[in-house]
Amino acid sequence: MALVKAANPAQIFGRDSFRELTAVSRWKGLALVAHAWGVIIALAWGAAYLGTWWAWVIAVLLIGGRQLGLAILMHEGAHGLLHPNRAINNWVGQWVTGVPMGTDLHAYRTYHLTHHRYTQQPEDPDLSLSAPFPTTRASMLRKVFRDLTGQTFLKQRSAQVMMALKGFGPGAKEQNLFVGKVVLRFLGAQVVLLALSFATGLGVTPYLVWLIALATTFQLYLRIRNIAEHACTATGSEDPFTHARTTHANWLERATVAPYWVNFHSEHHLFMGVPCYNLPRAHRMLVEGGHAGRMTIAPGYIEVMRQVIIPSPAAQAH
Repeated sequence: MALVKAANPAQIFGRDSFRELTAVSRWKGLALVAHAWGVIIALAWGAAYLGTWWAWVIAVLLIGGRQLGLAILMHEGAHGLLHPNRAINNWVGQWVTGVPMGTDLHAYRTYHLTHHRYTQQPEDPDLSLSAPFPTTRASMLRKVFRDLTGQTFLKQRSAQVMMALKGFGPGAKEQNLFVGKVVLRFLGAQVVLLALSFATGLGVTPYLVWLIALATTFQLYLRIRNIAEHACTATGSEDPFTHARTTHANWLERATVAPYWVNFHSEHHLFMGVPCYNLPRAHRMLVEGGHAGRMTIAPGYIEVMRQVIIPSPAAQAH
């Protein structure tokens, strides 16, 4: 199938304005990475130090959001938007944001740019994330249950490990060898985090807070983010403004499912060279330019969930 139609930024914004929007800061991206890790470390240490159930709950809820933030910032690195120096961009994107989350920046870049070229078409590697929607409330609840009980995490990681193990046998395929390297890097990062946990004097506890969040809330937030971006949108059409959804986010949503302006996803698909910290400005300029009517915009993530869940017969009767 043909590539999805692209927007013309020069016509929409003008060349000078678009040049400002796409300017990559030498410090903002790195500051966001430092912020994500700073919040994670502070919350993990705080929960371990206080040792109360409520401190653990708050930490796991919020650390999952910053772990999603690391994934978002790795995504920024895949687009070359973390830092104008490509070597710095790739190193930070790979080792500081990607590897601790079990992802390889360079493989993700290839995968993700294919998603941009074929958004919501058969060739889109992310199509399976949005294709099942709308779905029933029962199906959604099962997904949430699997995420929050760690089942999704264990299923994905065990599949990754099994593929990696095949990479160390005779006649191993290149794909298995690559996955093996990704898994080893991920495990190495966990060893480093575990060592840092012991260095706090609180033993394994801070690391357990990180790991529990990674296995539970991060999985749920990642799912909700994926649903909001493309599920039940008029994507794959001739109009590039319909390829994704932008969702307005309140402070709680920004702390959990929408870190670092990832909710401005329509703007990202229209102009993927715009750094995340400039997406709100791009949104305002699109609205002021009269383009909002062409876009899919949701008032919040609760509204998105309503859109992607099929009402029960009883609810439809009312």
